[in-house]
Amino acid sequence: MDGARQWLTLPGCKRVLAVVHTQVYGQRLRDALSLLESDLRIQVDFTIAPHAFNAGAARSVPAEHDSLLPWEAALDNDFDLVLAAGSQGVDRLRGPLLRLPHGAGHMKLSRAADDRDPGAPRTVGGLGRRYLVRDGRVVPKALAVAHRDDLATLRRECPEALPVTEVVGDATRDRIAASMPLRARYRAALGLRGDQKLLVVSSTWGTGSSFNRMDALLPRLVAELPSDEYRVAVLVHPNVWSGHGPWQVRSWLSAARRPGIVVVPPELDWRALIVAADWVIGDHGSVTLYTTLTRAPVILARFPEADVDPASPGTELARVAPALSPAHALPEQLAYARSAYPAMAYARIARRISSEPGRFGRNTRRLMYRLLGLGEPAFEPSLPPLPLPRRLWGGRRGRRSA
Repeated sequence: MDGARQWLTLPGCKRVLAVVHTQVYGQRLRDALSLLESDLRIQVDFTIAPHAFNAGAARSVPAEHDSLLPWEAALDNDFDLVLAAGSQGVDRLRGPLLRLPHGAGHMKLSRAADDRDPGAPRTVGGLGRRYLVRDGRVVPKALAVAHRDDLATLRRECPEALPVTEVVGDATRDRIAASMPLRARYRAALGLRGDQKLLVVSSTWGTGSSFNRMDALLPRLVAELPSDEYRVAVLVHPNVWSGHGPWQVRSWLSAARRPGIVVVPPELDWRALIVAADWVIGDHGSVTLYTTLTRAPVILARFPEADVDPASPGTELARVAPALSPAHALPEQLAYARSAYPAMAYARIARRISSEPGRFGRNTRRLMYRLLGLGEPAFEPSLPPLPLPRRLWGGRRGRRSA
């Protein structure tokens, strides 16, 4: 910490370090950090950790936080609490680590090319020993998970982490659920007319993602969906933007340049879009699984079974959701997905995202304050509904939400 900031620190203030690895991880941290607001006993610093996809990480640091602690400076300081959703480098930091979940349902298996534990079998992403143990020591002081089913996964993958694991729920699940009664407002904010339908096309990252088949899907969106009836939002995982750069991503998706089709910039909060959506075409990413919380039917453009935990809710969704067909018109497939919507199955899958629905705020604040050695503030913690999105269609674009 620089001298001026250290001098300004309030006496007795607890120091919290938020470690941002990628933009996705940063969004998870911001939901948790909102639970520490208004407490003058706590000062939060941000740092960006080494990561292959940290090129866009700064986008997830609050704009009003006008400085970042350099990574090397973070390594030289002591903290009362370290918050991170990723694992790379956090074993080098000085302070009790709270590891937060960074995706829905722990669906993906670790990458076969991951060199952190050469020769080790693939494990569930985020819950294997390669993510939690260094030099025979469990790194997190506390490991937060969303669902009690994650305990069974840990018992199989990394049993030594079970004593430090707590089931807290899922912030994104809670914020989407809180936002659903405001769906009409989100649609109006996006610029949708009452008679227009919103199709969200979502891709995660990696070789098994639907992004690698966008060249076949985008021309169909342009040719088959009437522009006055449909609005299409293309969501691409921030790791793709970070790994290839904004110019390259927009160049690859240039076939989507047609009135009514928007390639959503990575800084826009995607969660408001799936609240507003009428359909989602997705893959094995978290966006697809979170869609089960909404009213939108899912159509799978791609699902690489070899890369997904067979016991995950994502695999269950793949058995229920229809698969995109190259031989039938898109309007016909959208109509089928709507008519065959398996509401009970979607509700069952959605329950597997969090076994603490609506309680992420309460559980996570309690955990953070316990690690800090402080009493909680005397008010009920809660996560607000999602902010209204900026306008994407029709007229002048509105002011970006805070």
